Amino acid sequence: MNDTDPRESNPADKPAANPADNFDAAFENLPDEAALDYRDYTDTPEGFRSGFVSFVGRPNTGKSTLTNALVGEKIAITANQPETTRRPIRGLVHREDCQFVVVDTPGLHRPRTLLGERLNEIVKDTYADVDVIGLTIPADEKIGPGDRWILDNVREVAPKTTIIGIVTKLDKGSRDQVGAQLLALHELLTEHDPDAVVIPVSAKDGTQVEDLVGVIRDALPEGPKFYPDDHVTDERQEERIAELIRESALAGLKDELPHSVAVGIDEMLPNPERPGVLNIHAIIYLERPGQQKIIEGKDGRRLNRIMGESRKKIIALLGHNVFLDLRIKVLKNWQSDPKFLGRLGF
Repeated sequence: MNDTDPRESNPADKPAANPADNFDAAFENLPDEAALDYRDYTDTPEGFRSGFVSFVGRPNTGKSTLTNALVGEKIAITANQPETTRRPIRGLVHREDCQFVVVDTPGLHRPRTLLGERLNEIVKDTYADVDVIGLTIPADEKIGPGDRWILDNVREVAPKTTIIGIVTKLDKGSRDQVGAQLLALHELLTEHDPDAVVIPVSAKDGTQVEDLVGVIRDALPEGPKFYPDDHVTDERQEERIAELIRESALAGLKDELPHSVAVGIDEMLPNPERPGVLNIHAIIYLERPGQQKIIEGKDGRRLNRIMGESRKKIIALLGHNVFLDLRIKVLKNWQSDPKFLGRLGF
């Protein structure tokens, strides 16, 4: 796997014969940190609020969709399967009176693999460092022991952090369901915080998303901006591209197979024969040979669809043409392989 960070490259230091010299546009939205003039965005007005926010909840409670809605751009992949998010993804929310970083994390869950254990560690570390935590509960699913287990774990690692109750997926619940859920969530949170705030939102149609921004802003401390106004995420392009490919691969999968899918970017290089085209070589990792047949599909048609959909998403992200080479590799029980998890950054 290529561990090179594109942000560390400096075209001025490369020989003129290198084709990468003429391909700066591939990473033009990844600014050179040394070139940023931080005075442009640290001069904030009195009363301005800033901080870090994270959403917690069972897998598939709408955390990533809500993150995208707040940021105003897709930075986190979404899928119907639980446990889609595997790494903290930071999105920037900019308003006139506040700026906050939403850290989209994997769902806190009872781990079954080494990967699951490491994801929980990442999540808990994140909660210990943020200013506000939003507990997400879907409107159409009753609060259960799993939600209480999550809340207890959050309070254990972040006992003094403000927790906001968020009833998500309003479009899936009736008015009575939403009302009952709001009462139940308020009762759960006020057991420890009598001033706890609960709010219903629908990230899908934008209902009360701005109201949620206001609730979060009021819970944040006063502070300066952390990023320029045109920033939406600090994720590397390579990581975002790998996630877009994984999102396409997950579409339509059922049972345990989605958890066995990982994507790594092997190489990203300008095409020496086609100016303006970026060659991307990626690998879909699976755990068993039988899974490869499912991903490939009959006559390779499913894999071709994955490549086609991924390529469209990557072009939309980068703003220019790409050639995508996508291969499949079976790595038995990779979710419990410490060496491989380290290569993936876990």
